[in-house]
Amino acid sequence: MAAPYRQVDWYALPRYYDIVFAGRTDVEVDFLEGIRARHVRSRGVRVLEPACGSGRLVAALAKRGYRALGYDASSPMVAYARRRIRRAGLSAQVEAGHMESYRPRERFDLAHCLVSSFKYLQSDADARAHLSCVAQALAPGGVYALGFHLTDYRDRSGDRERWEGERRGIRVACTIEAWPPDRRRRRERLRSRLVARRGRQAERYETSWWFRTYSAPEFRAVLRTVPALEHVATYDFHYDLDRPSSFGGDQLDQVVILRRRA
Repeated sequence: MAAPYRQVDWYALPRYYDIVFAGRTDVEVDFLEGIRARHVRSRGVRVLEPACGSGRLVAALAKRGYRALGYDASSPMVAYARRRIRRAGLSAQVEAGHMESYRPRERFDLAHCLVSSFKYLQSDADARAHLSCVAQALAPGGVYALGFHLTDYRDRSGDRERWEGERRGIRVACTIEAWPPDRRRRRERLRSRLVARRGRQAERYETSWWFRTYSAPEFRAVLRTVPALEHVATYDFHYDLDRPSSFGGDQLDQVVILRRRA
């Protein structure tokens, strides 16, 4: 009989979190470089990542010559990301900060947050504050690539995803389950179950949290309150630059490209 899952914040497990999602790093960085080439009108190489987690994209972009800065509200994640950057001999930076209030001291040409962390913000006011902070951090013509799942309130079936990765003899599998959304309260319950194995030993962890929900009109309503940003393109989580999406269409996973007005 398998051991029960321990209740824990999965952001307190940065190594396992990093192993699970590392397989998409090159695809995501290639996509961001393509976004910079197609949509950014400022000329610099400065990149900002809100909610940077384990720092995998901060480090990967720094290795490609970008001046990268990330921030995150999780102390274990910040510590892990800083160790990663220091051990790799990179000049990137990682700081502690919250999405709705962090204001960097310089301007950036590209900002990105690709994995629905935006939906941790539990009110439209916090979402607006975050978008305003990013707008102020962007140089005129700079772009924010913001990825998140839209909500289909008609769908009562919920959803499930499974992610797997392996590194140095550690195999990690993570199943993320989402329950049907509560339209009135604009939130949905999620749970991750993460299993890390070394040989015959296994560690099991469970984390539950709530996301803010957004239909396409609900997101547009928030974006209208931040006039410094204009929506210039949409893609999906396949990150195919040659196949832009229609925002609010049948595809629920969206990456919206928001440009800072000149």
